Amino acid sequence: MSDTLTPDVIGRRVEVNGENATVRFAGVVPPLAGPWLGVEWDNPERGKHDGSHEGTVYFKCRHPTGGSFIRPNKVNFGTDFLTAIKNRYVLEDGPEEDRKEQIVTLGNKPVETVGFDSLMKQQSENKLKFPSGSALTGTFSALKVLVLNQTGITWAEVLRCAAWCPGLEELYLESNNIVISERPTDVLQTVKLLDLSSNQLIDENQLYLIAHLPRLEQLILSDIGISSIHFPDAGIGCKTSMFPSLQYLVVNDNQISQWSFFNELDKLPSLRALSCVRNPLTKEDKEASAARQRVIASIGRLKTLNKCEILPKERQTAELDYRKAFGNEWKQAGGHQDPDKNRLSEEFLTAHPRYQFLCLKYGAPEDWELKTQQPFMLKNQLLTLKIKYPDQLDQKVLEKQLPGSMTIQKVKGWLSRLLKVPVSDLLLSYESPKVSCPGKNKVKLRPHDDIKLSLDSNSLILNGDHRSV
Repeated sequence: MSDTLTPDVIGRRVEVNGENATVRFAGVVPPLAGPWLGVEWDNPERGKHDGSHEGTVYFKCRHPTGGSFIRPNKVNFGTDFLTAIKNRYVLEDGPEEDRKEQIVTLGNKPVETVGFDSLMKQQSENKLKFPSGSALTGTFSALKVLVLNQTGITWAEVLRCAAWCPGLEELYLESNNIVISERPTDVLQTVKLLDLSSNQLIDENQLYLIAHLPRLEQLILSDIGISSIHFPDAGIGCKTSMFPSLQYLVVNDNQISQWSFFNELDKLPSLRALSCVRNPLTKEDKEASAARQRVIASIGRLKTLNKCEILPKERQTAELDYRKAFGNEWKQAGGHQDPDKNRLSEEFLTAHPRYQFLCLKYGAPEDWELKTQQPFMLKNQLLTLKIKYPDQLDQKVLEKQLPGSMTIQKVKGWLSRLLKVPVSDLLLSYESPKVSCPGKNKVKLRPHDDIKLSLDSNSLILNGDHRSV
């Protein structure tokens, strides 16, 4: 655009280096020379101020850092409607006409474009202007779907617009920097789908203002920066009165990093489907499968997670694994196999509100289930054996570790090398420390027997011609 400014630039939508904004001011900004445009950015973090410079207010912004001053030649106002048609369909102009009347050719047919100047102006401004008053209330009674993405609309304007559409069912408001400032009372009561994606100024408290829309079934909250949610009207194990009809919730690309977020979602009475990808807790990495199981176990009525159906077997596995994973913590917090003896702490119930229900569903975890599994390492698979000579009490007892799968034949070969005794001269017997009766705690070992002992210390008694019995 040239540096020459006209008054009609105010309110126009512009693009600067890939960022969208709305022109709020055009003129001189002393002591700086030349013309300037004051813009309010769709992304308030892109700006530097609130429309003021050196104490003078040139325009106002909804956010204290939402404004900037930019030279006109840095701003892209887009392509006007008529030029876009020409470029798309390779049109040729007819004879020179005045500004109010032009001839364009669509295919082989000439079209007279009377009044196109006004139409082009409206098309190039992607910013809605709403008439004041209630003259249009109920005008669009048959309208079911309304898309107002990236239009710079405010919440007050949304509610005013909604009054014109009493039968509205789907409303899309993506990327408008909306702040939900008031509760809709007589409007939006028929809306089933509401998309508030990429409105970074929305927080948890603002969601309470739309929590009582009676027919809202789908709520899309992707990329709004939310990290927590809480339904204060519902205690542990209870359902909230908020969002009574909500069946599908989308919270992709947010900052969810605490499992309490999903615990709270279990309070929604109608929730059946959830999408929560690209959050700190649900990133697509090696822990993704475990995170999916945890979400399933946390929300009891969920049927679909991230567009994948939850089959009964998957739910059972997720809930049993969850029950086992936190079993020791449950016991330490006062859990007991006898429900009458349960004395669970408030802290545990808050962190794991469904755990008691899972104990009723599958039974409380048994002690053997909660034993810590040792990692599968060679040192954890070795047996400790004490090797002694029964008739030589002064002989030092040898203590060695051997693999549990080792056969007696291999043990005799190993002992032959260790003691420098021929294999044929060795006679081995196993003495169990768990049998106390004299003479009954020894078992002769055959060459191909497997050693299948516990990890307790055991004795291996050697007998042979070179070692007295």
